[in-house]
Amino acid sequence: MQEKITVISSMERGNIKIEVLRYENLDGGDNLSIAQQLFFAQQGGIRLKQVKITLSNSSVTLEAGAMHFMKGNIEMDNKVGGFGGLAKKLASSVLTKETAFKPKYSGTGEIYLEPSFAHYAIMELNNEEMIVDKGLFHCCEPSIEVSIATQKNISSAVLGGEGFFQTQLRGSGICVLTIPVPESELIKYKLNNEKLVVDGNFALLRKGDIRFTVERTSKTLLDSWTSGEGLAQTFTGTGEVWLAPTQAIYNRIMSQGIYGLSKATGSSHTDTRKP
Repeated sequence: MQEKITVISSMERGNIKIEVLRYENLDGGDNLSIAQQLFFAQQGGIRLKQVKITLSNSSVTLEAGAMHFMKGNIEMDNKVGGFGGLAKKLASSVLTKETAFKPKYSGTGEIYLEPSFAHYAIMELNNEEMIVDKGLFHCCEPSIEVSIATQKNISSAVLGGEGFFQTQLRGSGICVLTIPVPESELIKYKLNNEKLVVDGNFALLRKGDIRFTVERTSKTLLDSWTSGEGLAQTFTGTGEVWLAPTQAIYNRIMSQGIYGLSKATGSSHTDTRKP
């Protein structure tokens, strides 16, 4: 008999363990309309998922509203830090599309986050910094600081599709990101003093000594006009960059239907950000 809940990824560090659970079947509905949608979701390989966190005298920081239920001796702490701390959190919320307050849960027990049909990636930082797209943060160990990253130059902010601000994670520990496609469809490039040019907006994150700029892909305006290419996101240096190239396909299916893929188009200009 097939298990109803499967662990599809997990990571353990010290006294904390984080797992991504997948519900293989949802067959408890009593509404025919819901049953029909669930049937097509099942046929299309879409499964409900949920993040489970197991604490053993340890702590975790969550995106506000992410907690679904918990069991054990666990307490929540959501300190604001005075008026200055409140202003800083509210500013960060507006600029990065993350919620202003990220509660910390401490103790021993289990925490289940809100289930969804989204995709999740568990990763570990080792005394390093990572810049991620707005709205992708889900949870992390308190040893990781969540803050604002400002674009280094105006052209990157205005023309890069990411805006002036992104989310910065810095420190050591486990973190979980909500990603727009399954992790198996990501391309994770490790750069060694190299350049990666992306014609679109489907880079999810970068970490290490990576410089982000927006550059013209051709030497002259005439070259740009004849080649059909123009400005592109450029990542230069040593580190890691995650790309979600298949998200362009899902976006085109949403807007044009499956027949919209019958021929190739130009720049994908994919938006990896949450609505």
